[in-house]
Amino acid sequence: MSSSSNLFDIKGKVALITGGATGIGFGIAEGFAEAGAHIALCSRRLDRCRTAAEKLSRHDVKTFAAECDVASPDSVTAMVKAVIEKFGRIDILVNNAGITGAAKPFMDIEFSEWDKTQSINLGGIFNCSKIIVPYMISQGGGKIINIASVAFFKPLPNSADYCASKGGVILLTRAMALDLIRHNINVNAICPGFFATELNSDMLERAEAEAKKRVPARRIGDARDIRGTALLLASSASDYMVGTEIVIDGGVRLG
Repeated sequence: MSSSSNLFDIKGKVALITGGATGIGFGIAEGFAEAGAHIALCSRRLDRCRTAAEKLSRHDVKTFAAECDVASPDSVTAMVKAVIEKFGRIDILVNNAGITGAAKPFMDIEFSEWDKTQSINLGGIFNCSKIIVPYMISQGGGKIINIASVAFFKPLPNSADYCASKGGVILLTRAMALDLIRHNINVNAICPGFFATELNSDMLERAEAEAKKRVPARRIGDARDIRGTALLLASSASDYMVGTEIVIDGGVRLG
């Protein structure tokens, strides 16, 4: 058991953050880098990952950038192989890559749009976790953090595909946690509310005033609001947390 002085210590650990070049993913990556973890970032935009990795290297940690489509098992396999070749291990996986979905009323969502949302938001977590877990097992354990959404607790209009995918993330997290804790792998989820990320910046700009009315904390979340929780779930402080979802929404789900 860790002493209180090093409960949150992740120095020297290797963390892989999908969709980590911007927004919440980059915020988590920066928090990990500040704590001394080596960082691997992946997304479909390699140029952005490289720029983000360069910024993080200023924290005197090793960084790596890789191109990856999390919806493609082949792409994930190639990315993970490259990360393992670089660092030799993956201790922490943050499944953050995702999209907002079609943003249409239910009857207007195309079959292809539904499939795309599920394949990235839910399938991406399955793909990355399935391919990385064997490495974690061989290492003696690891931490997996899945980024879900407050939409699991409080569905949004015109977001059936998105809400369904994030609800699936919660149940997948719980099921994974049950299967993997025997291998000393903790799987938990973070459920953000309204956050000012690049992914949804246009939507939030148009509805900022309305969004703030719905948030009891009277502000939009910032990536820094998630760093502490991510550090908890990445460290030995969460060793007895199994299949838990932590909501960070400024109180939205209470309204």
